[in-house]
Amino acid sequence: MQYVPTRFANPIDAALRLRPDLPLACFCPQALTEQARRFGAGFDGLTTYAVKANPAREVLETLVAAGVGTFDTASIAEMRAVRAVAPGAALHYHNPVRSPTEIAEARGLGVASWSVDDAGELAKIAPGPGDEIAVRLALRVPGAAYDFGAKFGAPPAKAADLLRRAADRGARASITFHPGTQCDRPEAWRSYVMAAAEVAQAAGVRLHRLNVGGGFAGNRDGTRPDLERVFATIAATARQAFEVPPVLVCEPGRALVSEAVTLITRVKAIRTDGTVFLNDGLYGGLAELRDMPVPRRMCILGPEGRLRSGARKARVVFGPTCDSVDRLPGEVGLPVDMQPGDFLLWPGMGAYALALNTGFNGYGVTGTVTVASGLS
Repeated sequence: MQYVPTRFANPIDAALRLRPDLPLACFCPQALTEQARRFGAGFDGLTTYAVKANPAREVLETLVAAGVGTFDTASIAEMRAVRAVAPGAALHYHNPVRSPTEIAEARGLGVASWSVDDAGELAKIAPGPGDEIAVRLALRVPGAAYDFGAKFGAPPAKAADLLRRAADRGARASITFHPGTQCDRPEAWRSYVMAAAEVAQAAGVRLHRLNVGGGFAGNRDGTRPDLERVFATIAATARQAFEVPPVLVCEPGRALVSEAVTLITRVKAIRTDGTVFLNDGLYGGLAELRDMPVPRRMCILGPEGRLRSGARKARVVFGPTCDSVDRLPGEVGLPVDMQPGDFLLWPGMGAYALALNTGFNGYGVTGTVTVASGLS
């Protein structure tokens, strides 16, 4: 994907000056820097970045400049992307399933923190005193858009056994968890931190660190998530649950980077029945809308620069490909005065929109420009 560092005032300015016929991402370094500082000031521990949310070089460079020095990487490709901009950064390899080849390459790239949720994966790593092994705990907690525990994580009894085995091998034994994406309930973290303390006690292990995962919510409906309430709950619960609280670590992806990108799409056609065709869809920058609610924050801009203000009407919205499943779920509320050629500006699209962009059928987001500010 082409990155153009030319700076525009904001996404509206970029849309009107460039009039892009293809989907365009607008990257705001200042928004990313501010969010990194928010985590740095509010979270009582080490903030790492989950690279999977957006591995773009400009994102990684901005985070490094903002003081982020540790990255949660799920693949060798992500590790290399980080090493290209930050040769001395610390790398966590917290994808719990790896091949022997990946383990060898990760060691060559300097990984010293690994997560596991199964004895076979622990044996593959063959950890020693220089390794941190973070046992991934899984609970059923409400509050997320969807649950990660269906794929990864060990229940408490199994987690205690793995923690004991890791400590017996001489590794620095830690616990990690993930409450699920777009989690907006501090109680989810409280449940996990309390359970982590119980697991450590059952294993007879003093934790090196407690990684409270990602899952921190991004702004999807116009309400700024109260991350500080989550941070306070985590810190208070750790002090309550542990006689000597472990060092805390978090690994946000969405909550760090989502506000840093606004996606510009365009209306290709509107059928007589009101059906809308966009120049982007589920195979491009809107891919995550298969699993997440359609954001209500988008604004519609006419080519002359006027924001459409008509009453919202529920419409069927298709993407541009020749695949009939390329349709946004349900119906989307769009202004009745919207016209072909209008721009749809989607704020809060910094996480996953570009990472999931496929280019199928020759469509998708092909470029990124820089903006001084995003959309409020």
